[in-house]
Amino acid sequence: MTLSSRAATIVQLGIAQTLAWASSYYLPAILAVPMARELGVSTPTVFAAFSAALVVSALLGPVAGKAIDRYGGRPVLAANSFVFAAGLAMLALAQGPVGLFAGWVILGVAMSAGLYEAGFAALVHLYGKDARGAITGITLFAGFASTVGWPLSAWLELEWGWRATCLAWAALHLLLGLPLNWRLPASPVAVASAAAPADAAPTEAPAPDRSRSGTRTAVLLALVFAVTWFISTAMASHLPRLLQAHGVPLATALVFAGLVGPAQVAGRLLEYGLLRNIHPLLSARVAGSLHTLGAMAFLFFGAPAGAIFTLLHGAGNGVLTIAKGTLPLVLFGVRDYGARQGLLMVPARFAQATAPWLFGLAIDRFGAGALWFSAALGLVAFAALMLLQRTPAASAQQD
Repeated sequence: MTLSSRAATIVQLGIAQTLAWASSYYLPAILAVPMARELGVSTPTVFAAFSAALVVSALLGPVAGKAIDRYGGRPVLAANSFVFAAGLAMLALAQGPVGLFAGWVILGVAMSAGLYEAGFAALVHLYGKDARGAITGITLFAGFASTVGWPLSAWLELEWGWRATCLAWAALHLLLGLPLNWRLPASPVAVASAAAPADAAPTEAPAPDRSRSGTRTAVLLALVFAVTWFISTAMASHLPRLLQAHGVPLATALVFAGLVGPAQVAGRLLEYGLLRNIHPLLSARVAGSLHTLGAMAFLFFGAPAGAIFTLLHGAGNGVLTIAKGTLPLVLFGVRDYGARQGLLMVPARFAQATAPWLFGLAIDRFGAGALWFSAALGLVAFAALMLLQRTPAASAQQD
């Protein structure tokens, strides 16, 4: 595959991922209040429906990963464009809580096969061990999902209402997302099968690694992913409020919170450039320490260190997003990557679903002291990363 075709694949999938994130994960922040007002439910009910979508996504993630392992990313992601459109259309037609939850459940199905894990699996299916740069590339695009999605959703809602906003996003999945996903390269397995003689004997697949060391590695990775997604989602939901609780004025808190996005992109650019020749585990360890370091600076030095905290948190989160795709690849290998990735992310999805509620309770109870909780969780993730071994599991040698 030529460099130009690989770059085209990264651009296509990156834009499709940006659309998927903007129209699902980042949707409630803008539409929850008008949805609740018109449907006659509370705003927390809308977020409860969103949490239900995340739970559905967690449960179906391994199934989506297995499908990509078997058929490649193109058919799965293209078909999933219709599921995204159906979920958004259901939301637009909702007349009460039943329709609200039904729409978000369908979107949960779409999120299970349409967000980063599916994109990472599609790239590993295409490029094998050489997928690290491509994984970083699509996260650079999708890192702007909130930057694009929030203003666009807000403008559409202001001009035409939240129902038309959902329908507009649904149309984009059919008019933009579907062609982009369908133009992805065909599965190399399918191409090889079509070119092979009809009587050719199938290659015997290597057995997956079920050793104690492989299980230990999987448990540590699942712990790292769950903890870091909890922290990321908690900060995304409560960062301005958390900064204010520590004495930062509202206007300044919004400026500080706005630094997270650029810091994430900067971290990913650093991963794509300077860190691309370093083992992903080393860059993940550095990134895993940044939230705690920033939190401690903020806790000890107060408001003047608020910008340092948000910049370190954002940079660490940006690199750790890539690590969620690259660490399973280098530690377990290519075989069954999608299914394994789906299983490793199940605890993370549940942590993500509960993070806004639990961290909100912590702020209500402890104010700025809630940051000690996230700092401690960051230490847990860092310790788990330190316990991981750079030597790949046995299955990584047989891909």
